[in-house]
Amino acid sequence: MKKYIIKSILFLVLACGFIACSERKNELLYSSDTYQVYKDHVVQGEYEAKVVSDKEMTSNYKSPLQDAYSRAVEFKFSINGKDDELPYGINHRVVIRPENGAFTTKTIKFGEPWAMDEQLDPMDWLEENTKVTFKLDMSPVLNAFKEKGYYEDLHGDKIYKDDFKGVFIAGGSAPLRWDFENLSEREQLQDENGDGIYEATFVMNAPDPEKQTSPVWTSSKNIEKYPTFTSDIPLINALYNLALNELVADSEADGTFRTGKEWGGVWTRDISYSIVLSLSILDPDRAITSLRKKVKRNRVIQDTGSGGAWPVSSDRMTWALAAWNVYTVTGDKAWLKEAYKVISNSIEDDMLVVYDDETGLMRGESSFLDWRKQTYPRWMDNNDIYRSLNLGTNVVHFEAMNIASRMANILGKGKDAERYSTLASDLKNAINKHLWMDKEGYYAQYMYGRNEMIVAPKYEALGEALAIIFGVSDAERSKEIVAKSPIVPFGAACVYPQIPGIPPYHNNGIWPFVQAYWNIATAKAANGTALEQGLASIYRPAALFLTNKENFVAEDGDYMGTEVNSDEMLWSLSGNMAMIYKVFFGINIDQNGVLTFSPTVPKVYGGKKQLNNVKLWNDNLSISLVGYGNEIKSFKVDGKEVSAKALSLEGGGSHKIEILLANNDITEGTTSNKVPNRFHLETPQADLKGNTLTWKAIDGAVKYEVLVNGKVIASPKSTEYKLSPSNNLLEEFAVRAVDQYGYLSYISEPVISKNYQSKNISKVARVDQKITIKGAPNNVIEVSKSKNKKVKFDLNVKEAGEYIVWFSYANGSGPWNTDNKCAIRALAVNGQEVETIVMAQRGTGEWSSIGNTNRMKVNLKPGKNQIQILLKEHNENMNVDVNTALIENIYYGKTK
Repeated sequence: MKKYIIKSILFLVLACGFIACSERKNELLYSSDTYQVYKDHVVQGEYEAKVVSDKEMTSNYKSPLQDAYSRAVEFKFSINGKDDELPYGINHRVVIRPENGAFTTKTIKFGEPWAMDEQLDPMDWLEENTKVTFKLDMSPVLNAFKEKGYYEDLHGDKIYKDDFKGVFIAGGSAPLRWDFENLSEREQLQDENGDGIYEATFVMNAPDPEKQTSPVWTSSKNIEKYPTFTSDIPLINALYNLALNELVADSEADGTFRTGKEWGGVWTRDISYSIVLSLSILDPDRAITSLRKKVKRNRVIQDTGSGGAWPVSSDRMTWALAAWNVYTVTGDKAWLKEAYKVISNSIEDDMLVVYDDETGLMRGESSFLDWRKQTYPRWMDNNDIYRSLNLGTNVVHFEAMNIASRMANILGKGKDAERYSTLASDLKNAINKHLWMDKEGYYAQYMYGRNEMIVAPKYEALGEALAIIFGVSDAERSKEIVAKSPIVPFGAACVYPQIPGIPPYHNNGIWPFVQAYWNIATAKAANGTALEQGLASIYRPAALFLTNKENFVAEDGDYMGTEVNSDEMLWSLSGNMAMIYKVFFGINIDQNGVLTFSPTVPKVYGGKKQLNNVKLWNDNLSISLVGYGNEIKSFKVDGKEVSAKALSLEGGGSHKIEILLANNDITEGTTSNKVPNRFHLETPQADLKGNTLTWKAIDGAVKYEVLVNGKVIASPKSTEYKLSPSNNLLEEFAVRAVDQYGYLSYISEPVISKNYQSKNISKVARVDQKITIKGAPNNVIEVSKSKNKKVKFDLNVKEAGEYIVWFSYANGSGPWNTDNKCAIRALAVNGQEVETIVMAQRGTGEWSSIGNTNRMKVNLKPGKNQIQILLKEHNENMNVDVNTALIENIYYGKTK
């Protein structure tokens, strides 16, 4: 009897343990080697976020970088806020051992690398609030100013004495930053004694409460006006309400949305992507007010981007995506008419300035990836970026053309509708022809180069997602993209593989709003495995950080360590709520106001979900969703089964919609390509010595690829290659490195024969031309809104054929990384407009800084060719008032 009792007790204990284990397992939504997401909490190692209620959460997350501050500090000096002191990948390094709370470096000579080789214990942190003084000897630069009037930097650019605005310091330890583009007075060194020794002092390892996340979140905003969401998953309920609180915080008194806690104002792409994700449903009136802020001259404003915004950056057409989304949610015909005018005008300008006739693609910077060093090889300047052809930007243009077609149809403009539909179809074909990679099973990030474009075989999360969502890829190809795209442990990195030596932001970064679009794409492709991972990648950071951060590091999932970050980020919180509207419920509204649903619910997220107070057109809806899968078993409206599984919103009124899913498991038979976070190799720097292309060895390279005119002609293992250049054709040569996994580095900056370039050059300027700009070099011609709107000159060539031409120019109207004064002109040859000349800004007031425009392919006849540089209506930049440049020479070379 005693033996039986013991066995019974043991059985009950084991049974209870099994039941508890089963319950815990049932509450698990996602598990990986790095973190776990449960229905009511998130765990990552020692850190845990817990749901207290639908309107309260706690988290003990603490960034490992809050206390980690190495004694070793790497830095560079910078003239005029550019990365122009030392070669890429080479920095100064100092080990700080303070005395009495202070430390002074030795005096470092500009342009000469200096590093302390002392090895450190990984846990040997710098004392808090250490004052560090950096000393710099600027004599190499100052002597050059005195002797020649300019200093030639390591890139070969001439910095003239009159253009010298100061020397700055950039670095990887706060308050230093590697953000050369935004260095300001706080990073500027001063020469107080006039002896050529510049100094700056910083307090390093200063505790910053703003970098710490709050341990508790409690709902404190009035969110009653918004749709309510409840489910049997407490984590999602709480994070939905957290996002609504942050949405209220991002709602400005002027009726617009701000971009984030640290980002004031309305930004075109930010507001547009946010509206598409969920803001059109949540607050369409505020969405319209925000969109109107981004219109000028009845055209969309490109408010940010390299070298003066548009056309170097050309993703302003995200505005069209948002405008259409607002219309389908509201049915507002007046808004439709207003938006169509803006969209059609913008498309027409883009077709004249941004369209690339050779490929049929649209030119310009990656959509949202607008920080040059983060996603492009460092040799590419802004005019090279204009010449490039990016996946995400092209898909945005494709959908904008489709939207223009739909709008035109509704407005009774049949011919316009047909034209825009044709443009969209042609662009879709061009994307699939030039950017699809059979071997990888997804699209390339972009085509790039200088004279000839080649594919950069990298994954770009946003572009891939948009290609699926908007139907650039067909159903079969979409499934392949989702299954084969490289996904790192913490989610879909913006790009893959990463660029070495570039701090995290777009590079080596994960952005929740991009992850949201990726999740919507995986749902459309019916890949439950990828969707489960993607949902966890949204919920983990929001729960642990108790805010919707702008981004986090792909390598470790931490919010610290990225170049820039913000709480309450508009598109991040919009992406969080999009998981409910666009994924779980799959809300769709067509142009006629017909509401349908494409719900996608992984099995572990099954159960009941309820949305109330959803206002679409003139309807107020209560929508329930029960079960899991992506097949609708039952669809009821106001208690009655509706076979069409749809509801027309035209009638208005209050309705109750009940959706019962068929409980099909969408994870069965699906896979996700989970990979370690990897970096490709450094970019080689090539030189042409006679007919031999040479370069330094790249660490980790197993071989190299030599390219002539964008085509791979050899794969040597050595660091040189003998070429057979043409005697009478312009050719360009480059090399890239290949690692053990087969990943390619970027190509080196293309080189051409210096002999050839020096022979094929002609002056554009009239020497007697009066220049009004201070600091302008000799023998240039000034073009502006009022001066030389038409420039004519002759170019003589011996043979007919295809030529590449470009100009040398200066544009000191603004900084090279932002603003809106990119100079734009039409190029006409023998009376026909054939190309667009882009003269991006090169630095505020730097009118002596000469650079090269984009390369342009033109056909020339033998003998005299009339060349015209014209300012036309479609060449208006985003500033409108200032469209100025100094043009020096024209360079040309025959290619065929």
